[in-house]
Amino acid sequence: MSGVEVREDLEASSGSATAVLRTVVGSTLRPLGGWMSAAGAVELMAALGVPATTARSSLARLCARGVLVREPRDGVAGYALDPAAVPMLERGDARIFGERAAPASWCLVSFSFPEHQRSQRHRLRRALAALGCGTVADGLWIGPDALEAELAEVAHAFGADLFTGAHLAETPATPDLPSALARWYDLPAIRTLHEAFLDRFQSTPTPADDRDAFALWIRVLDEWRVIPYRDPGLPAAALPADWPGAASAALFARLDAALAGRALAFAARTAHADRGASAPR
Repeated sequence: MSGVEVREDLEASSGSATAVLRTVVGSTLRPLGGWMSAAGAVELMAALGVPATTARSSLARLCARGVLVREPRDGVAGYALDPAAVPMLERGDARIFGERAAPASWCLVSFSFPEHQRSQRHRLRRALAALGCGTVADGLWIGPDALEAELAEVAHAFGADLFTGAHLAETPATPDLPSALARWYDLPAIRTLHEAFLDRFQSTPTPADDRDAFALWIRVLDEWRVIPYRDPGLPAAALPADWPGAASAALFARLDAALAGRALAFAARTAHADRGASAPR
């Protein structure tokens, strides 16, 4: 994969220590000035139950992936955001926290690769699926109109010589959209994501301690952040009446509103702390 693909890593699943650290970095580092001490980073991960050795390994992985850079300040070992990663994080913010509106129209993406570029075809399919596109036919994908800018970036990234015959176009909504969505998208798998989020967090009590509020907020973000890429605003009117998407989105919004301020306050107290730790090797 290219450096950009490694950095974006949109298919990264939630739950692993590196995925959780990426969620911590994406949600806290910019509000805190773009830097955290090495000791503070380890302490933030400790609040999430991640051992120090695992946290240091995850920090090294995010450096290798172009998300963080090692940057000491005033003699204190620490990490800063790689400037090249900021646009990726901003795009993630828009997807994770943005309004989930039903599409007014749909974007079609068609592509063709010669057989000797089979690996490029596979990479493109992975990229389109990770963005939230559905499959219409072999070499023809579809997504809500809100994805058009991201799809254009994918087309540009693959280049004219690889993205043979590519085009982006709008198509009016099909008259049988409910059955079309069931063909384009794996609706049972998406339903499972929404229901798992609801089952895990809808009865969670509000933590009394800011450290616990931080841990819960990060866990909520880390599990939710996958969902808007699998369900990129599929129209409720064309989904089953018991579709859980609106309920899970409302729960995420409620938990984010309740926890974000306290979580960021804890992160601010912790991320700049110098606890005498040496720079991870």
